[in-house]
Amino acid sequence: MSQTLLHGPQHARWIRRAGVLLSALALVGCATVGPDFTRPVAVAPAAWQAAQPHDGTPAALVDWWAQFNDPVLAGLIADADAASPTLMAAAGRIAEARAGLTVSEANRFPTVDGSASAMRSGTERDTPVAARTTGTVAVDSAWEIDLFGRVQRSTEAAEARLAARQFDWHEARVSLAAEVASSYVNYRACRQLQSARADDVLSRTETNRMTRVSVDAGFTAPADAELARASLADARADLEDQRAQCEVTIKSLVALTGVPETDLRSRLGEGVPPLPVPAAFVVDVVPLAVLSQRPDLAAAERDLAAASADIGAAEANRYPRLSLSGSVSLSSVLTGAAATSLPWSIGPALSLPIFNGGALTAEVKGAEARLMQQQAAYESAVRAAVREVEQALVTLDSAQRREADARTAMEGYARFLAATETHWLAGGVSLLSLEDARRSATTAQRKLITLQRDRVLDWISLYKAVGGGWIADAGDRS
Repeated sequence: MSQTLLHGPQHARWIRRAGVLLSALALVGCATVGPDFTRPVAVAPAAWQAAQPHDGTPAALVDWWAQFNDPVLAGLIADADAASPTLMAAAGRIAEARAGLTVSEANRFPTVDGSASAMRSGTERDTPVAARTTGTVAVDSAWEIDLFGRVQRSTEAAEARLAARQFDWHEARVSLAAEVASSYVNYRACRQLQSARADDVLSRTETNRMTRVSVDAGFTAPADAELARASLADARADLEDQRAQCEVTIKSLVALTGVPETDLRSRLGEGVPPLPVPAAFVVDVVPLAVLSQRPDLAAAERDLAAASADIGAAEANRYPRLSLSGSVSLSSVLTGAAATSLPWSIGPALSLPIFNGGALTAEVKGAEARLMQQQAAYESAVRAAVREVEQALVTLDSAQRREADARTAMEGYARFLAATETHWLAGGVSLLSLEDARRSATTAQRKLITLQRDRVLDWISLYKAVGGGWIADAGDRS
C-alpha cells in the first residue's frame, strides 16, 4: 500500500521532512515530573521479644507443608491449589493488571489507523455514464512525545500494580495452604477427641449396667442408679456434639479443596491416626529479614510505588503535550476516466491546558492523598506482620512448655481412675467418687489432645507469619 501511495519525488520529500522534524523533537528532550519512588524502610524492632522455638534448625520453608511428612495433607493442599476460587480470582487480577500494563506501554508508540470509503453520486439528470464513483483510502498516524513523563509514570504505576497482584497471588496461596492445613489438623484432633469420648461412653455404659445390677440386688441405693444413668446420658450427648464438629470440619475441607466428599472421606480414612508433626525451624532473629519474606508486604510496597507514580502522571497532565501527527490519503473519482490525488500532511501539535477550573490541580492533590493512604496501609501491614510473628512465637512457646505437664496430668488421672474403679467394685468408695475421678481423667485427656492440636496449629501460624516460604523471585507469577 505504501509503495502505491508514496513514490518518486513525493516519497523522498516526505521522508526528508519527517526526518528533520523528528530530529528537532529529539533535541527538545524529556523531563519526567513527579516524585521518584524510594523504597520505604520498615519500622520494626531490632529483635523479637518472644522466645524462639526450642530445638529448631535452619530450614527452607518453600512448600512447608511437605515437612509434615503427611501425604494426605500434601495432596489436599495440591487439590486446593488447583481448584481454589480464591487463587483463580487472584490470577484474574494478575491478567487484568498485565493488560493495563500493555495499554500503558502502547502509549509509547505511534498509533496508526486506516480507513477506506466508496460513494456513488450524481443527479437525476445525469446519465449512468455521468454518475461519479468516489473512493478514498487513508492512513492516519499520531505519536505523543512524552515531554514530561506522563506515559513513563503511567507505565511505572502499571508495572508496580502488576507486581503487587503477583505478590497477592502468592499471599493467597500461602493463606490457602495454612487454612487447609489447619482444617486438616482440626479434623484429625476432632477424631481423636471423638474416640476419647466414645471410650468414655463405653466406660460409663458398663458402670451404669453394674450399678443397676447392684441396685436390683439391694446392695446400692436407687439414687446411685440415677447418677449412673445421668452420667451416661451426659457422655452420649458430648459424643454426639463431638461427632457433629467432625462432620462440620469435613464440610470445610470439601469447600477448601474441591474434592468430592465421598473421595475425601476415603482419603482421610476411618481410623484415628496421630496428628501430623511439623519440622521445627529457626526464625531469623532480625525482624526485617523475616518481614522481607512476606508476600503481602511486598504487595503493599508495590502498591505504594504505584501510588507514587500516579502523582507524576497527574502532574504531567498540567504541562503542555507535544504530538506528531500525519496522514496520507488516496482519492479516486471515476467519471468514465480515472483521476487520482495524493494529499498528505505531517507536523507537530502542541496543546496547553489554560483553564480547567482547577480540575488538574485537584487530580494531583487526589493522587498525593492516595499516596498518603497507601503509606498508612503499608505501615499498618508492617505492624500487623510483627504482631503476627510475635503472637505465634508466644503461643507456640507456651504450648511447648505446657505439653509435658499436660501429659503428666493425663497419665496421673488415668492411674487414679483405674485405682478408684477397683475400689468402687470392692465397695470401698462411692459412685460419686468414681464419677469425679472419671471426670478428671477424661478432662485431662481432652486437654492434652487439644494442646497437641494447638501446638501444631501454632506452627502453621508461624509458618504463615514468616511468609510461608515465599521468596521475592517467586513474584513473577504468570
